[in-house]
Amino acid sequence: MRLQEVTRRRRPRCGDRHMECGAGLRRRVIHVCGAVVMAVAFVVPAQTARAQSPAHLLSWGTFGSADGEFDKLTGIAVDAVDNVYVADRFNHRIQVFTSAGLFVRKWGTQGDGDGQFSAPHGVAIDGDGNVYVADEGNNRIQKFSSTGTFLTTWGSLGGADGQMVFPAGVAVGSDNVYVADAGNNRIQVFSTTGTFLAKWGESGTGDGQFSGPIGVAFDGVGRVYVADAGNNRVQVFTTAGAFLAKWGEPGAGDGELSGPYGISLDHGGNIYVSDLYNNRIQVFSTAGAFVANWGESGNGDGQFASPWGVAVDDHGFIYVADAYNNRVQKFGALPTSTKKSTWSEIKVRYR
Repeated sequence: MRLQEVTRRRRPRCGDRHMECGAGLRRRVIHVCGAVVMAVAFVVPAQTARAQSPAHLLSWGTFGSADGEFDKLTGIAVDAVDNVYVADRFNHRIQVFTSAGLFVRKWGTQGDGDGQFSAPHGVAIDGDGNVYVADEGNNRIQKFSSTGTFLTTWGSLGGADGQMVFPAGVAVGSDNVYVADAGNNRIQVFSTTGTFLAKWGESGTGDGQFSGPIGVAFDGVGRVYVADAGNNRVQVFTTAGAFLAKWGEPGAGDGELSGPYGISLDHGGNIYVSDLYNNRIQVFSTAGAFVANWGESGNGDGQFASPWGVAVDDHGFIYVADAYNNRVQKFGALPTSTKKSTWSEIKVRYR
């Protein structure tokens, strides 16, 4: 529908009044010094309004060490053919599932050799299907094929370039690998073969400073998003590390955060943040405007016990690593919300 304007001759006067039109619509009659402009406000889609919570679709997993069981899952990622990769932290392995939760494969044992892990944390997948794992306890990144064949590794304990202290998050974009080096309060950038390229960040609360950065994500158009967990905020940077924006403050209200750990993006420009201690997922626009949230403490459908990682596939389906419930929860795509156009918007749009 389009806003219709009807103008007719009338005794000059200025001002306006409202008239109810029925069917939930409201007409405003605007007297503009001799002309009457009648405007009807309709309900229109708006991504900036609060969206409805996505539907819970399925869950899989329980505590244990058998195939499909978990001992505190943390990182989660989805590849181009909808396989779901999960960092099974204290089983020291990666597990792979279909989007329906069917077990596909696993790899890894506890240790510090090639292909072994010590509490793997984050996981990411590049355009060729290669898998990058933040091997937190071994202070390194390991790279594998999609089937788990070991390819390469880099990193060691320390604060020098290329060294790490508890690398938590990992993301891939524009042929670079971004690592949330949590213990060093910085982001490090590497080539996909492990060559050190750049770094930014230090301990603190100012712009570009961090307090235990955990999650990191790349949006495909040159922006890097960091879940700055200890500062209860999200920070945004260029790929060169220039600070762009931030949002979030401590609390449990809409848009407030308590331990933002995981972070992911969908193709519609929504930013998904796992709000760990509030036991919920929050969604923001790329500008940091609050969009939606869902979840509470518990073990029922849509409830969480420390949601750690979050990932969104190419269809908009949302996967959450529900750490202490030892399961993956899958949700439908975020519904489009609606709102009524305001009169100020109408006057700006049609003046």
